[in-house]
Amino acid sequence: MSAVPTHPPTLPTPAQSPEREPWPEIDCLPSDAVLEIPVNLGWYAAAKIVFDYAAALAMLPLALVLMAFAAIAVKITSPGPVFYTQTRVGLNGRKYKIIKIRSMRLNCEASSGIQWSQKGDTRITAVGKFLRATHIDELPQLFNVLLGHMSLVGPRPERPEVIQAKGLNQLVPGYRHRLRVKPGVTGLAQCQLPADSDVTSVRYKVVYDLYYVENQSLFLDLRLIAATLCKAGASPNALRRLFFLPNRDAVAAGFVANVVSIPDDSETMPALMPA
Repeated sequence: MSAVPTHPPTLPTPAQSPEREPWPEIDCLPSDAVLEIPVNLGWYAAAKIVFDYAAALAMLPLALVLMAFAAIAVKITSPGPVFYTQTRVGLNGRKYKIIKIRSMRLNCEASSGIQWSQKGDTRITAVGKFLRATHIDELPQLFNVLLGHMSLVGPRPERPEVIQAKGLNQLVPGYRHRLRVKPGVTGLAQCQLPADSDVTSVRYKVVYDLYYVENQSLFLDLRLIAATLCKAGASPNALRRLFFLPNRDAVAAGFVANVVSIPDDSETMPALMPA
C-alpha cells in the first residue's frame, strides 16, 4: 500500500450525490484548515465512565438474547464465523479490537479491497441487511464498552487501514480531534447522517462528531441512546425533532467558529471524489 501524501491533493470536482444536500459552510473550507476544539467536560468526564458501565450492564441481558437469535440466523444462512473482530482506532489514537456480528460474506474484501459499504452492497448477506437495519450487529460492542475501549455514545470508530487508504487525516479538517473522546456504539453523527460512502460524507460526519466532543453531556447522551432505539423506524429529521438534537446550522456554526487558521496557500476546498 502506498504511503499517504503529506499534503492534501487537489482532486477533480465530481457531481454532487443526488442523495446528499450540499453544505456550503463546510464544502468551502480547505482540507488543511486548522481547528482547535475546547473540551470542558467537568464532572461528566468521570460520571460518563460510571454511566457507560451501568448502562451497558443493564442492556446486556436483552442484548444477549438478541445476539443468540442473530447468531443462529447467521450460522444457518452463511458459511463462516458468527462474530468477527476488527482493529479500530480509539481514544487518542490507541488501537483496539471491535467485536461485531458478521453481516457480510466471509472474506469479502479479498476481492473488493478496502471500501466503504454502498447502497445495494452485494457483500451484505440477506440476514446481514436485517441485522444492520436494526443495529443488532452492533450489540457485541457492549463488551467493548465494558472493557473500556468504547463509550455508549461517541464518534464512530474507523479502521486504521481506511484512514490511511482514504487519506482522512489529510483531507478532512479536524479529523484527529474526534479521537479526543472514546468512540461510541452510537453517536450524534450516526443518528443524523447515513453511513460513510466517500470522503465528503466523512467531512460532514466529523462536523457532527466535533459538535458532540465539544458539547457532550449526560442529557445529550440519554437523548442519543433513545434516538438510536427509534432509528430503525424514523427519519433523521424526525429523530432530531423528537429528541431535540442540534440542527445542521447549529453544528456548522460551532465547527466554523473553531477554525483558527487557514494556510495562506490554501485554495477553496475542492469537492472530493468518492473514494
